[in-house]
Formats: sequence, structure tokens, C-alpha cells
Amino acid sequence: MTPAPSLWRLFWVFLVMGATSIGGGVVGYLRSGLVTRERWLDDPAFVELLSISQTLPGLNATNMAILVGDRLRGARGAALAALGMCLPGASLMTAAAFVYGSGGDSPLAKAFLHGIAAGAVGLVTMVLVQLGAKTLRELADYVLAAATAVLVAFMGVPVPYALIGVGAVAIWWHGRRRQRNTGDPK
Repeated sequence: MTPAPSLWRLFWVFLVMGATSIGGGVVGYLRSGLVTRERWLDDPAFVELLSISQTLPGLNATNMAILVGDRLRGARGAALAALGMCLPGASLMTAAAFVYGSGGDSPLAKAFLHGIAAGAVGLVTMVLVQLGAKTLRELADYVLAAATAVLVAFMGVPVPYALIGVGAVAIWWHGRRRQRNTGDPK
């Protein structure tokens, strides 16, 4: 990891990320920016902050900006990172609302939105593959991840319930394995 950036650099990097990221794919974009390009975090720290950001209310990208900004530069870093991440989207959404009010039902506008959605799916898939390769270590991990996806996507189980249920099974499974491997009767 590199030394903490200046407040201006922190703001600028999140401003650029906020201006150039699209929808749900922002997690992959954040990872490539914060871990690969800037080297402000390593993968375990990124996954830790991502886990925290996903449990908090609000947008994951904004939560990540706040957590990373705080980790790197304290409260001022958190505020500037959040401002940088949110400013482009807020500006674009204000402009989009104005344009949509002036004829957003056109076929061109609908095609553009479908293209953005497809790009977001690709970016999310990329993140899943990258993070999965680093965090899923055995067959049981893949089975648990697949079970979560099936519960949510095909069985209609709300995400928090699926995560709590599969998380409990994962804790039980890995605890049992650890007992067998160490001979600990707990």
C-alpha cells in the first residue's frame, strides 16, 4: 500500500470515479481504482470495507468512499471522498431529470438505458470473478455462494434473509471443519 494521499488527491480520485462509474458495476471499478491503480488498499482491506459498506444503509459506492476516506485521512478525508463520489452523479441526475422531462420516452433513450444496464451486469460479473478467486478457497465456499445466489435470484428470498441463513450455515460448516482439523471438542 502507498502512503496516504493528499486531501486534494483523495477528492480528485473519487470525483473521477464518481464521474466515470456506471450503476452496480461501481464495486469493480472501485476495486481496480483503490487496489490496483492507486494501491491505497490491498484486497483483504477492500473486502473488509466492502462488507461494512454493504451492511450500512445507502449506496455502496458512497459508503466505500466514506470508509476509505476515513481510513486514509480521517473525517476530512471521509467528507471529501463522499463529496467527490456524489457530486458527478447528483449533477448528472439533475440534468437527466430535466432531459427526461423533455422527451425521455424516445426509443433512443430506452436503448441507451438498456446498454448501460448490460454494461453494469458485465462489471459486476468481473468483480465477482476477481474477488471470488481471492476469497473462495474450497468447494464449500463456492456451494455457499451459489446457494445464496439461488435463494435470491430464483426463490425470491430477500437478500438480508439469504445472507443471514447462508452465513449461519457457513459459520457452522467452517467451525465444524476447524474442530476436525485441530481436534478441538468445542
